[in-house]
Amino acid sequence: MKIEKIEDLQTLLDRPKKVVIIPHTNPDGDAIGSTLGWMQFLQQLGHQAEVISPNQYPDFLKWIPGTPSLTIFEEDKGKAEDKIANADLIFTLDFNTLRRIGDMGDRVAQSHAKKIIIDHHQEPDDFADLTFSYPTLGSTCELVYHIIDALNGKEAITTEMATALYVGILTDTGSFRFPSVTPTTHRVVAALIEAGADQSDIANRIKDTAHLGRIQLLGVALSNLKYDHDLRYAYITLSVEELKKCNFQKGDSEGIVNYGLSITNTVLAVLMIEHPSDGFVKMSFRSKGNFSVNDFARKHFSGGGHTNAAGGKSDLSLSETSTVLLEKLKLCREELQNA
Repeated sequence: MKIEKIEDLQTLLDRPKKVVIIPHTNPDGDAIGSTLGWMQFLQQLGHQAEVISPNQYPDFLKWIPGTPSLTIFEEDKGKAEDKIANADLIFTLDFNTLRRIGDMGDRVAQSHAKKIIIDHHQEPDDFADLTFSYPTLGSTCELVYHIIDALNGKEAITTEMATALYVGILTDTGSFRFPSVTPTTHRVVAALIEAGADQSDIANRIKDTAHLGRIQLLGVALSNLKYDHDLRYAYITLSVEELKKCNFQKGDSEGIVNYGLSITNTVLAVLMIEHPSDGFVKMSFRSKGNFSVNDFARKHFSGGGHTNAAGGKSDLSLSETSTVLLEKLKLCREELQNA
């Protein structure tokens, strides 16, 4: 981590300020864990820090320490817009383009506050005054830990902060399965456990609190799974009707795409879900080896992310999106076969 960036951040934090911290739309464990952990650290430094989320997030994350103070932009726009307009500093965590926060992006762009990116996705946009972008890290929560450490704040990490940060590392590394996990990741996790994070309790709260509909949705998804041996890819579709039948809630589809990738000899897995209200298809991409779903999603489906994990969207129907996906993948046949 570049010392001059830490010094610049230290200068910005040298006296108490009004701070707004923002995760991406449809925040996951890493987005919520990193923003709440960073919020509590800044509060310890004497800042008036709070998290504003663009929209609601899954119930299985609402136990994380600091959650009650969180503001939802969609549900209280007046309050949220006022806080953004009056902020001295705005931190954007776990995303690197203002397009990821919808209408909030315009409010952030218009704000006179200093803006700081803390993120681990590739190719950040140039909207911030200070950018901490480390795509090699497996999670933004791990990056937050390193920043706190570089600010000589490791001893200030409480059980609550450690818990929030552990959640993000656990979820964004696929329970420590992904290639982005390093020896340093495990050392960070060890430090968080030493600071009070209860790894067993956290895993239970994240993994073992599903409602019946979520398990039924997994069954539907697996029955819809298709596999192309030639292109070495699997894809899963979920329609609006199927979501409604399973009483779909935010977060219910998390992790489903990985089942496609678990098939022997599979290089790419794609999950396509009809959005219940906005009429588009949300896409999740996962890959193995050197096939970059970040490049593929950016080029064809208005998305991006990491080399082996990315998101995208399509304004076509579910069946049309499946057809276009196959057409685009046929252009990558050699790359997929050699991955």
